[in-house]
Amino acid sequence: MQRLKALEAVRSSFRRSCSFSNLRRGFSALPNYAQTEDLSDQVIVKGRPKSRAAILNRPSALNALTTSMVARLNRLYESWEENSDIGFVLMKGSGRAFCSGADVVALYNLSNEGNIEDCRKFFETLYKFVYLQGTYLKPHVALLDGIMMGGGAGISLPGMFKVVTDRTVFSHPEVRMGFHPDAGASFYLSRLPGYLGEYLALTGDKLNGVEMIVCGLATHYSLNARLSGIEERLGKMITDDPSVIESSLAAYGDLVYPDRRSVLSKLDAIDRCFGLDTVEEILEALEKEAANSYDEWYTSTLKLLKEASPLSLKVTLRSIREGRFQSLDQCLAREYSISLNGILKQASPDFYEGVRARLVDKDFAPKWNPPSLDEVSKDMVDCYFSQPGELPELELPTASREPFI
Repeated sequence: MQRLKALEAVRSSFRRSCSFSNLRRGFSALPNYAQTEDLSDQVIVKGRPKSRAAILNRPSALNALTTSMVARLNRLYESWEENSDIGFVLMKGSGRAFCSGADVVALYNLSNEGNIEDCRKFFETLYKFVYLQGTYLKPHVALLDGIMMGGGAGISLPGMFKVVTDRTVFSHPEVRMGFHPDAGASFYLSRLPGYLGEYLALTGDKLNGVEMIVCGLATHYSLNARLSGIEERLGKMITDDPSVIESSLAAYGDLVYPDRRSVLSKLDAIDRCFGLDTVEEILEALEKEAANSYDEWYTSTLKLLKEASPLSLKVTLRSIREGRFQSLDQCLAREYSISLNGILKQASPDFYEGVRARLVDKDFAPKWNPPSLDEVSKDMVDCYFSQPGELPELELPTASREPFI
């Protein structure tokens, strides 16, 4: 695969370089989109001689996922897996995004109307597709061009091949909206080098395509201008052999080297601070480093953490830590409980407040409840990891589809 052979080589390269300037990054809220699309056109299918392509097609909403979109993906992928004439599957997005994740404004509106069952159905449908993707028997190619947030990563990263470009922007901004990284995030983020996963989950910071290659989230890198050539070549292929597909993708690939301003130059600092046991300890470590250093990265990282929901920070840290020792299905089952408890306001209305502040009223001034880490009790955090009321548990076909990643 087209990634650097070892993260340690990257660390060494950065240590040998001079001190690096830092790139500040933040989460730019998505607009509140009108729901005007024809449901039948939200996922377009293209047939090729030996493959199929699923195209996410809500470009005006940055391809944000709805229940109907994910249900259609589930049906398509199951039928394609059973079809012996289909060798492999491709997924991509329309417009300037691959997928911006779940349509959280739709979930916000549904839950405010008391329609909890439809919210539950969305998470169930999404997580079942993530599991299907993570246990898929045929080669899968995801063209991750453009914006990719939250659930957009969940429906693509478990697959075999992940092609990123010079336009790829990956992030998990959920804690800024009073939520948590879900759709399998606690599985793949917890398996990143060191404590990079905790950093990305707690800050919502972004990675570009090169950075995704280096840390192992993606397999191939290509310029956006070459994607049409990749698609044309793949479309003509008559194969189900992963090695043949890999060779074709590699033929269009480029060698990649992270910019010296990349967050990957901070891996040692990330491990020192984000490897600690609690959010309070992480903040304290960052504050000490900021006081003893002229490096603005510590200050900007602290700012990102302090803008997030205190309760979401604690729930997210625990979720990522538990994910380190769990299989994909176990991670999805835990995330399902966390998501539903957030929707049910079992311990806090922070999800509603976060979505309101960033995507509905757009005043960017959420009033978190509790407002500080000191006021977040262990019982509040535990509540998110408990069975969500009378709602059914997530049932995944683990007996017939054992996870292999």
